[in-house]
Amino acid sequence: MAYAEVNGTRLHYEDEGTGRPLLFLHGFGTSGRVWDAQRPEFVRDHRVVTVDWRGCGRSDHPLPGNDMATVVADLVGLIEVLGLDRPVVVGSSIGAAFAIELALRHPELVGGAVSVDGSAHWVSLGFPVQPLLDGLAANRAGTVAGWVPEWYGPDAPAELARSTVRQILDSGVYIDAHFLEAVTYDPRPRLPELRVPVHYVHGELSHIPLEISRECAELSPGAELRVVAGAAHMPHQERVGEFNGVLRELLLVG
Repeated sequence: MAYAEVNGTRLHYEDEGTGRPLLFLHGFGTSGRVWDAQRPEFVRDHRVVTVDWRGCGRSDHPLPGNDMATVVADLVGLIEVLGLDRPVVVGSSIGAAFAIELALRHPELVGGAVSVDGSAHWVSLGFPVQPLLDGLAANRAGTVAGWVPEWYGPDAPAELARSTVRQILDSGVYIDAHFLEAVTYDPRPRLPELRVPVHYVHGELSHIPLEISRECAELSPGAELRVVAGAAHMPHQERVGEFNGVLRELLLVG
């Protein structure tokens, strides 16, 4: 196992292959393991790095720093520690928000970003954040077990949801603070200012409305939107072949 000390926090990462670097970011409470189906495909001709961001997986689970600014600062530090030369940052769900923020704040450090079923301004559409936070506080295991199956389409293997539940329950409880920040988070006014290529991938059946990715793509200069048929919120796990093909095409676009 490899670890990097960044901003006083030990982050677990995996780093394999050579070539154009790709940095993969997972979603809420999971880990770099959600990209296991991408690693063998892209390590053939890319340097592939996955990281468990702070509070998740095998990284430290600190009380402070569970906010957008600190996670983005961690990613800046990780890019510097590993000597990544302008990686394309691929993020899922809230990891997509981290990827876009990194591109907005530090275009000199990244070669582009791909948002996979990004949540962006999802709370503005009426997602009930407080009931979710109350449920996580009162019965974390039951709440996670009832919520996570919604992330997957009807044809997804049941083990995918079970594995995701286990990962979230193994992560730290302090990451719930990200939901509080999400109440006001909205990158749309700044997306036209993007100076690196950013593209969007969305699951056809996702509980995150497709309109979020469509609107963000329209606001991002030169962006493309690709929809993965038959997939829900985790297209990289549910439709591996289709997703990997789409990602390869987007990497060629810019």
